[in-house]
Amino acid sequence: MNARLPAAQRRTQLLQVALETFSSTGYSTTTMDLVAQRAGVTKPVLYQHFASKHSLFLELLRDVGNRLESMVAEATAHIGTPRQMVKAGISAYFQFVFEHPLEFQLLFGDGVRSEAEFAALVAQVESEFADFIGQLITIDNMTANDRMLLAHGIVGLAEATAHYVLADLAGHNADDVASRVADLLWSGLRGHPEVS
Repeated sequence: MNARLPAAQRRTQLLQVALETFSSTGYSTTTMDLVAQRAGVTKPVLYQHFASKHSLFLELLRDVGNRLESMVAEATAHIGTPRQMVKAGISAYFQFVFEHPLEFQLLFGDGVRSEAEFAALVAQVESEFADFIGQLITIDNMTANDRMLLAHGIVGLAEATAHYVLADLAGHNADDVASRVADLLWSGLRGHPEVS
């Protein structure tokens, strides 16, 4: 068993072990017994911090979603033009993918489909990212609905690209991926018939 840790440190350690376990074995096959075993604690210690597997997974999703949103928000907070904001936001997104692949897989992997509450939380993260993107789309005469349609398409493009990259992380470079995606998005938006 691990040495006794202060409660906050123990909770952080348990979350990290749970992240690694859920990411490697999946939500449905992960058990509280397995998390406790891998963390080197007894199951009662794990239950002191998390009431159930459901609550543990939900806390992980919230934590990862908040960190991704914070990275994008911080990267774009003091940027001038919409193009610069697109580049900075996409760069932060893919920096997160490359630096935290387990977290990304947890947030956008199969486990979130197992329960409606998980799926709703991830949908909220996607929606907030789309809201951010939508504010950067300044095409004349475009309705708010059409702007959000494009924004959600961009979110889907970023996610799909991230999943592709994660299959061969060593074969890609975060800056190159972000630059290609940002250029594609900006060129696409400028190519819209209503953009001058």
